[in-house]
Amino acid sequence: MNPYWRSTRSPLYSFLFTIPLFLIYEIGILLTSADDMLVLRNGADALMRQILATFGVSGLYWMGGLFFVGFIIAFILQRKFWQETQVHGDYLLLMMGESLAWSVLIYYFMSNVYFLLMNPTGSMLLQQVTLAVGAGIYEEFFFRVLLIAGISAILGFIFQWSDKTRNWAAMVIAAGIFSSFHFIGEYGDFFSFNIFMIRFLAGIALGTLYFLRGFGITAWSHAIYDLIVLTRMTTQ
Repeated sequence: MNPYWRSTRSPLYSFLFTIPLFLIYEIGILLTSADDMLVLRNGADALMRQILATFGVSGLYWMGGLFFVGFIIAFILQRKFWQETQVHGDYLLLMMGESLAWSVLIYYFMSNVYFLLMNPTGSMLLQQVTLAVGAGIYEEFFFRVLLIAGISAILGFIFQWSDKTRNWAAMVIAAGIFSSFHFIGEYGDFFSFNIFMIRFLAGIALGTLYFLRGFGITAWSHAIYDLIVLTRMTTQ
């Protein structure tokens, strides 16, 4: 296997590659007025904060802090692979170019089915950019990393399927939950089966990309895709 292809799928590269996304999102939140923070935080971020609140962990910045601590822990746990995975700066640049290419492919795919993933609620450009970046990092972390792993573990326990079978089945189920999530809450869309199926297919596409290229490239591809959509919406 090509060294670039193998190395850039690793958690180490995903960690390094997504730090800028995390920082851009949290800085954007800090620059947003306090009255708008609760409304404007990305939906998956808000959902995870609500889950934490049930365990007594609350506050606007707990989620971002815990997310980053979790990333640090995952980074440390991968230390046994550090000697096998040398960090190449040019690989990170290539990952950015690859993410851009994947985002363009997703954009044209979604354009052909007439409906786009992004549904920004912020009125200011800064807010919309922040939400676009947040969708990349938090939705992918929740719906691809956590949800697929959790569902896969449950399917493996119940059905004793092979790793490959249960992972792909978990990805399909997670894509359905990902699509349904956009219709939930005060700012959710009105339910439409056509829109559900379109976002379900988007979840399949992002899930497949996650399996092929890892979390980092998937998160950046999702974020860049949303920024492309935002640019199209603001210029039109």
